Amino acid sequence: MTTERIGPPLTGGERETLRAFLDYHRATLAMKCDGLSDEELRRQSSPPSTLSLLGLVRHMAEVERTWFRKVVNAEDIPLVWSDSGDYQVAYDAGSSTRAEAFAAWQREVEHSRRIERAAESLDVTAHNARWGEDVSLRLVMLHLIHEYARHNGHADLLREAIDGTVGA
Repeated sequence: MTTERIGPPLTGGERETLRAFLDYHRATLAMKCDGLSDEELRRQSSPPSTLSLLGLVRHMAEVERTWFRKVVNAEDIPLVWSDSGDYQVAYDAGSSTRAEAFAAWQREVEHSRRIERAAESLDVTAHNARWGEDVSLRLVMLHLIHEYARHNGHADLLREAIDGTVGA
């Protein structure tokens, strides 16, 4: 499995650029997982931490779901892996598989893309109950870019520890 990753445009409008950077980081996470078995994807960084590549994929499914569906779209839905709202559950991928985690993540990414494209502008606001504040779609997209970039750094280290592969 080889993930295609398209670089963001060097020129373009704000929304197009944000959308492209978000997709670039999504593809980077997928690339970090290419060619690995379920066992390798579940390998933990440094026990007792449960951090693993598969855990990161599961976590990012929760992030996509929370920010786009629960916040921007105001859907009253539970997290993917925790009915009680415990975000840490996603990191424990001990019994997860690539098929299960990636299917959930890709489903949430598709929902996110649909919601973002349907929004009138980046200035659309929604209420983030956890923060008790209104947030713009612009902030949501920037937050997800930040979240992916940070976790892709973790993915770099996890992948290198598994098989020595470095770089994006």
